[in-house]
Amino acid sequence: MPFKPIPALISIAVGLIIWFVIPIPEGVSADAWHMLALFIATIVAIIGKVLPIGAIAIIAVTAVALTGVTNDTPSGAISDALSSFSSPLIWLIGIAVMISRGLIKTGLGRRIAYYFISIFGKKTVGVAYSLTAAELMIAPITPSNTARGGGIIHPIMLSIAQSFHSTPEEGTEDKIGRYLAMVNYHANPITSGMFITATAPNPLVVDLVNKATGSQIHLSWTTWAVAMFIPGMLCLILMPLVIYLVYPPEVKATPDAKTFAKDNLKQMGHVTRQEKIMLGVFALMLILWANIPALLISESLSVDATTTAFIGLTALLLTGVLTWEDVLKEKSAWDTIIWFGALIMMASYLNKLGLVGWFSDNIEHMIEFTGVGWVGAVAILTLVYLYIHYFFASTTAHITALFAAFYAVGLALGAPPMLYALILAAAGNIMMTLTHYATGTAPVIFNSGYITLGEWWSIGAIMSVVNLVVWIGAGLIWWKLLGYY
Repeated sequence: MPFKPIPALISIAVGLIIWFVIPIPEGVSADAWHMLALFIATIVAIIGKVLPIGAIAIIAVTAVALTGVTNDTPSGAISDALSSFSSPLIWLIGIAVMISRGLIKTGLGRRIAYYFISIFGKKTVGVAYSLTAAELMIAPITPSNTARGGGIIHPIMLSIAQSFHSTPEEGTEDKIGRYLAMVNYHANPITSGMFITATAPNPLVVDLVNKATGSQIHLSWTTWAVAMFIPGMLCLILMPLVIYLVYPPEVKATPDAKTFAKDNLKQMGHVTRQEKIMLGVFALMLILWANIPALLISESLSVDATTTAFIGLTALLLTGVLTWEDVLKEKSAWDTIIWFGALIMMASYLNKLGLVGWFSDNIEHMIEFTGVGWVGAVAILTLVYLYIHYFFASTTAHITALFAAFYAVGLALGAPPMLYALILAAAGNIMMTLTHYATGTAPVIFNSGYITLGEWWSIGAIMSVVNLVVWIGAGLIWWKLLGYY
């Protein structure tokens, strides 16, 4: 991607205006404000495609280190700028991409894809619903939404698209790949919101609600699942149809797909040794990600999601399914580690430097001043809580920084504790739809190249509205029937 001077000048101008022209609000430190200037300038540069995202990330890291907004000493500043590159989430994303190469290299991914096509291949939307159903089936026992959407479902989606010769390299992503990639991603936030164990931040929400209400409100696994199941299912049913209307695939009907898939399965022959190894590693990772040994035997057998990813990659390297050359050639994985790490670092320091806390305090005062009552307060707080995620590159960081403050404001203004907990919990997952850095799954799918930045943000905004309206609308009825308010 060539350097684009005009978008570069715009991004620099935006950063300089925030840094030097706009007065620093009372209660905000100069460092926090200057970090905001760097963060927004970086986002503008990414949107304007000044350079590849990885290159922009390197520049952002350099700017944070040079300006010293996080630390007065040069060594401290560069240490802070590089701090997120030790984040397990960053490496979980990168390793998931590397592992997906094994599914493609061994042919196991194609075999699974042909099997899916042989059953659901009459229409493209049928394939989309099959991916969505697979996502839902494994969500309750997959605590990492990145592992689920990026490490398990995405390689299958890629293989299906490739079997139709729909790839970014061929310029044919609009045939079917773009649509399936969008469905692949947007199923992930919905299923994440349906079960406590479907994504890592959900247990944190349970803990924060418990502490804020003095243990009066306890969201058990069953309570959460029952409360979220009906709204979530409605969103899952609508999502592939909404995307189909907004970004329809060129290939809509595939009447010969079943014969095509069966013929290819016959040509592939019996499952090879490498496919069996890949399938075994795949199953092992799923078992460990689902925390099954800890649940069935002992808590001491619990394995971190990122450690599990490294175990999987190690097994593939030791068995020769993947070579180190394969890993080095997986450019999208290394690119993701660089740019996602930079964004998480900047978002983290916006919180550490106090800007996020200052923002939350001001929201409470403004809502109290309007006198809208708890219903209006909940509506305002939920919208702000959801859409402020444009400034976050991690749902865990977002929830850690803001959930307790927003929940406390709502309770202080009279919101029913259980109702508001469920609304914020849903919003905390719906917000993943917004950007290509919103959660760990996003950069994995975005870096596959099927969806442009503009398309990603466009469909993200649309799906955030659809999911919010359907989830909260259906939820208000369902939760009333359950007696939650």
